[in-house]
Amino acid sequence: MVGTFILVLCISGITASTNLRGVRAALLEYATTAGLTIVVLIYSIGSISGAHVNPALTIAFAAFGYFPWSRVPLYILAQILGSIMAALMGEFIYGIKSDVMTTRPGQGCQAAFLAELIADFIVVFVIAAVTQQARSVGPLSGLVIGMSVALAVLITGPISGGSLNPARSLGPAIVSRNFDRIWIYLTAPVIGALLGALMYRVLRLRPIS
Repeated sequence: MVGTFILVLCISGITASTNLRGVRAALLEYATTAGLTIVVLIYSIGSISGAHVNPALTIAFAAFGYFPWSRVPLYILAQILGSIMAALMGEFIYGIKSDVMTTRPGQGCQAAFLAELIADFIVVFVIAAVTQQARSVGPLSGLVIGMSVALAVLITGPISGGSLNPARSLGPAIVSRNFDRIWIYLTAPVIGALLGALMYRVLRLRPIS
Protein backbone atom coordinates (compact mmCIF):
# COMPACT_ATOMS: atom_id res chain seq x y z
CA MET A 1 0.00 0.00 0.00
CA VAL A 2 2.73 2.46 0.99
CA GLY A 3 4.77 1.78 -2.13
CA THR A 4 1.88 2.28 -4.54
CA PHE A 5 0.77 5.35 -2.60
CA ILE A 6 4.22 6.92 -3.01
CA LEU A 7 4.44 5.95 -6.68
CA VAL A 8 1.03 7.32 -7.66
CA LEU A 9 1.45 10.44 -5.54
CA CYS A 10 4.78 11.24 -7.20
CA ILE A 11 3.37 10.65 -10.68
CA SER A 12 0.25 12.64 -9.85
CA GLY A 13 2.45 15.35 -8.37
CA ILE A 14 4.50 15.92 -11.52
CA THR A 15 1.32 15.85 -13.61
CA ALA A 16 -0.53 18.27 -11.34
CA SER A 17 2.35 20.66 -10.74
CA THR A 18 2.94 21.15 -14.45
CA ASN A 19 -0.80 21.49 -15.01
CA LEU A 20 -0.91 24.31 -12.48
CA ARG A 21 1.67 26.12 -14.61
CA GLY A 22 -0.70 25.89 -17.53
CA VAL A 23 1.24 23.20 -19.38
CA ARG A 24 1.12 19.44 -19.63
CA ALA A 25 3.82 17.35 -18.02
CA ALA A 26 6.62 16.78 -20.50
CA LEU A 27 7.16 13.13 -21.35
CA LEU A 28 10.74 13.19 -20.08
CA GLU A 29 9.63 14.67 -16.74
CA TYR A 30 6.93 12.03 -16.38
CA ALA A 31 9.22 9.14 -17.30
CA THR A 32 12.03 10.36 -15.05
CA THR A 33 9.66 10.72 -12.11
CA ALA A 34 8.30 7.21 -12.58
CA GLY A 35 11.73 5.67 -12.96
CA LEU A 36 13.31 7.48 -10.01
CA THR A 37 10.36 6.65 -7.77
CA ILE A 38 10.70 2.96 -8.59
CA VAL A 39 14.43 3.09 -7.79
CA VAL A 40 13.73 4.73 -4.43
CA LEU A 41 11.01 2.21 -3.58
CA ILE A 42 13.16 -0.80 -4.47
CA TYR A 43 15.97 0.31 -2.19
CA SER A 44 13.65 1.41 0.63
CA ILE A 45 10.90 -1.23 0.82
CA GLY A 46 12.27 -3.97 -1.40
CA SER A 47 13.38 -6.02 1.59
CA ILE A 48 9.97 -5.59 3.24
CA SER A 49 7.43 -6.30 0.50
CA GLY A 50 9.54 -6.96 -2.57
CA ALA A 51 8.54 -3.49 -3.78
CA HIS A 52 5.36 -4.90 -5.30
CA VAL A 53 3.56 -1.74 -6.42
CA ASN A 54 2.01 -3.15 -9.60
CA PRO A 55 -0.77 -5.79 -9.70
CA ALA A 56 0.42 -6.93 -13.14
CA LEU A 57 3.85 -7.78 -11.74
CA THR A 58 2.35 -9.50 -8.69
CA ILE A 59 0.08 -11.68 -10.85
CA ALA A 60 2.85 -12.55 -13.30
CA PHE A 61 5.30 -13.51 -10.58
CA ALA A 62 2.65 -15.65 -8.87
CA ALA A 63 1.79 -17.37 -12.15
CA PHE A 64 5.38 -18.49 -12.64
CA GLY A 65 6.18 -19.45 -9.08
CA TYR A 66 8.10 -16.38 -7.93
CA PHE A 67 5.38 -15.29 -5.49
CA PRO A 68 2.74 -17.21 -3.46
CA TRP A 69 -0.81 -17.04 -4.83
CA SER A 70 -2.18 -16.89 -1.29
CA ARG A 71 -0.81 -13.36 -0.89
CA VAL A 72 -1.91 -12.02 -4.27
CA PRO A 73 -5.44 -10.80 -3.30
CA LEU A 74 -4.14 -8.89 -0.28
CA TYR A 75 -1.31 -7.32 -2.26
CA ILE A 76 -3.59 -6.20 -5.08
CA LEU A 77 -6.12 -4.77 -2.63
CA ALA A 78 -3.36 -2.86 -0.87
CA GLN A 79 -2.02 -1.56 -4.19
CA ILE A 80 -5.44 -0.30 -5.26
CA LEU A 81 -6.11 1.33 -1.88
CA GLY A 82 -2.71 3.01 -2.01
CA SER A 83 -3.50 4.41 -5.45
CA ILE A 84 -6.90 5.71 -4.33
CA MET A 85 -5.36 7.39 -1.30
CA ALA A 86 -2.67 8.98 -3.49
CA ALA A 87 -5.29 10.33 -5.91
CA LEU A 88 -7.26 11.82 -3.02
CA MET A 89 -4.11 13.32 -1.54
CA GLY A 90 -3.17 14.75 -4.92
CA GLU A 91 -6.55 16.47 -5.15
CA PHE A 92 -6.12 17.92 -1.66
CA ILE A 93 -2.54 19.12 -2.10
CA TYR A 94 -2.78 20.56 -5.59
CA GLY A 95 -6.43 21.57 -5.60
CA ILE A 96 -7.16 20.05 -8.98
CA LYS A 97 -9.57 17.36 -10.11
CA SER A 98 -8.22 13.83 -10.08
CA ASP A 99 -9.45 13.48 -13.66
CA VAL A 100 -6.20 15.22 -14.63
CA MET A 101 -4.31 12.26 -13.17
CA THR A 102 -6.17 9.59 -15.15
CA THR A 103 -4.59 7.78 -18.08
CA ARG A 104 -6.19 7.77 -21.52
CA PRO A 105 -5.19 6.65 -25.02
CA GLY A 106 -3.49 9.20 -27.24
CA GLN A 107 -3.59 7.26 -30.52
CA GLY A 108 -6.65 5.02 -30.26
CA CYS A 109 -7.56 2.03 -28.11
CA GLN A 110 -5.80 -0.64 -30.17
CA ALA A 111 -2.51 1.23 -30.21
CA ALA A 112 -2.78 2.00 -26.49
CA PHE A 113 -3.51 -1.63 -25.65
CA LEU A 114 -0.52 -2.86 -27.63
CA ALA A 115 1.75 -0.16 -26.18
CA GLU A 116 0.83 -1.06 -22.59
CA LEU A 117 1.25 -4.76 -23.32
CA ILE A 118 4.71 -4.31 -24.84
CA ALA A 119 5.83 -1.93 -22.09
CA ASP A 120 4.95 -4.37 -19.32
CA PHE A 121 6.50 -7.21 -21.30
CA ILE A 122 9.79 -5.32 -21.32
CA VAL A 123 9.68 -4.24 -17.69
CA VAL A 124 8.70 -7.62 -16.24
CA PHE A 125 11.24 -9.43 -18.40
CA VAL A 126 13.93 -7.13 -17.01
CA ILE A 127 12.68 -7.52 -13.44
CA ALA A 128 12.61 -11.32 -13.73
CA ALA A 129 16.11 -11.30 -15.17
CA VAL A 130 17.75 -9.08 -12.56
CA THR A 131 15.96 -10.62 -9.58
CA GLN A 132 16.81 -14.16 -10.64
CA GLN A 133 20.42 -13.27 -11.43
CA ALA A 134 21.20 -11.23 -8.35
CA ARG A 135 24.85 -12.26 -8.31
CA SER A 136 25.60 -10.78 -11.72
CA VAL A 137 23.63 -7.56 -11.20
CA GLY A 138 24.08 -7.09 -7.47
CA PRO A 139 23.13 -3.78 -5.88
CA LEU A 140 22.54 -2.19 -9.29
CA SER A 141 19.28 -4.09 -9.76
CA GLY A 142 17.18 -1.19 -8.50
CA LEU A 143 18.77 1.19 -10.99
CA VAL A 144 18.32 -1.24 -13.87
CA ILE A 145 14.64 -1.76 -13.06
CA GLY A 146 14.03 1.96 -12.62
CA MET A 147 15.69 2.67 -15.97
CA SER A 148 13.54 0.04 -17.66
CA VAL A 149 10.40 1.68 -16.26
CA ALA A 150 11.52 5.12 -17.42
CA LEU A 151 12.31 3.73 -20.88
CA ALA A 152 8.93 2.00 -21.08
CA VAL A 153 7.13 5.23 -20.15
CA LEU A 154 9.13 7.16 -22.75
CA ILE A 155 8.15 4.84 -25.59
CA THR A 156 4.47 4.51 -24.58
CA GLY A 157 3.62 7.93 -23.15
CA PRO A 158 2.31 9.53 -26.36
CA ILE A 159 0.34 6.38 -27.23
CA SER A 160 -1.24 5.21 -23.98
CA GLY A 161 -0.19 7.68 -21.31
CA GLY A 162 2.50 5.33 -20.03
CA SER A 163 0.58 3.72 -17.18
CA LEU A 164 2.12 0.21 -17.10
CA ASN A 165 0.22 -0.34 -13.86
CA PRO A 166 -3.48 -1.24 -13.34
CA ALA A 167 -3.46 0.25 -9.84
CA ARG A 168 -1.91 3.50 -11.06
CA SER A 169 -4.79 3.95 -13.53
CA LEU A 170 -7.60 2.57 -11.36
CA GLY A 171 -7.04 4.79 -8.31
CA PRO A 172 -7.50 8.15 -10.07
CA ALA A 173 -10.33 6.63 -12.15
CA ILE A 174 -12.23 5.63 -9.01
CA VAL A 175 -11.74 9.00 -7.34
CA SER A 176 -12.75 10.93 -10.47
CA ARG A 177 -15.47 8.41 -11.40
CA ASN A 178 -14.05 8.39 -14.91
CA PHE A 179 -13.74 4.82 -16.15
CA ASP A 180 -13.51 5.66 -19.84
CA ARG A 181 -11.44 2.94 -21.54
CA ILE A 182 -10.10 1.76 -18.18
CA TRP A 183 -10.26 -1.81 -19.51
CA ILE A 184 -7.10 -1.13 -21.50
CA TYR A 185 -5.11 -0.38 -18.36
CA LEU A 186 -6.55 -3.31 -16.40
CA THR A 187 -5.90 -6.00 -19.00
CA ALA A 188 -2.97 -5.07 -21.26
CA PRO A 189 -0.38 -4.67 -18.46
CA VAL A 190 -1.32 -8.05 -16.96
CA ILE A 191 -1.06 -9.83 -20.31
CA GLY A 192 2.24 -8.12 -21.07
CA ALA A 193 3.62 -8.98 -17.64
CA LEU A 194 2.65 -12.64 -18.03
CA LEU A 195 4.30 -12.78 -21.44
CA GLY A 196 7.44 -11.09 -20.10
CA ALA A 197 7.77 -13.58 -17.26
CA LEU A 198 7.05 -16.44 -19.66
CA MET A 199 9.71 -15.27 -22.10
CA TYR A 200 12.32 -15.11 -19.35
CA ARG A 201 11.40 -18.59 -18.19
CA VAL A 202 11.65 -19.97 -21.74
CA LEU A 203 15.04 -18.35 -22.31
CA ARG A 204 16.36 -19.69 -19.04
CA LEU A 205 15.33 -23.18 -20.17
CA ARG A 206 14.91 -24.51 -16.68
CA PRO A 207 11.94 -25.04 -14.38
CA ILE A 208 11.28 -22.64 -11.54
CA SER A 209 11.54 -24.38 -8.19
